[in-house]
Amino acid sequence: MIIRLDNVGIAVRDIEEAISFFTDLGLSLVGRDTVSGEWADTAVGLDGNHAKIAVLQTPDGHGRLEFFEYLHPDAIETQPTQPNEIGMHRVAFAVDDIEESLAIAARHGCHPLRAVATYQDIYKLTYLRGPSGILVMLAQELKP
Repeated sequence: MIIRLDNVGIAVRDIEEAISFFTDLGLSLVGRDTVSGEWADTAVGLDGNHAKIAVLQTPDGHGRLEFFEYLHPDAIETQPTQPNEIGMHRVAFAVDDIEESLAIAARHGCHPLRAVATYQDIYKLTYLRGPSGILVMLAQELKP
């Protein structure tokens, strides 16, 4: 049996904001659509499911995020996930310049939860809140 991760789906408040943030970080928009109908109700398990969707891809083509902005039923606001909560934790990206990536995030009003940390002279990394409170980790590998 072959299995591969296709994408991670994330419900967002504003799909345009999410697309803007993640494309500025370097992902590319693969496609977008509006979905509804019986097939969508069946697949997702929500009656009257109607959502805008967008798929973004990392430059290497191996990672994808699929964003959903629910039109019906209404999206349910929750508190942003904390790093120690059970469940969907964060989306992590390897970047070649963490300072440049943080400057891009800052232009979207997104800043580290604390600061950039160095892990055993291997990585510089930080967590930040992206659009809709998405917890995002940025990590830059340190070259010897």
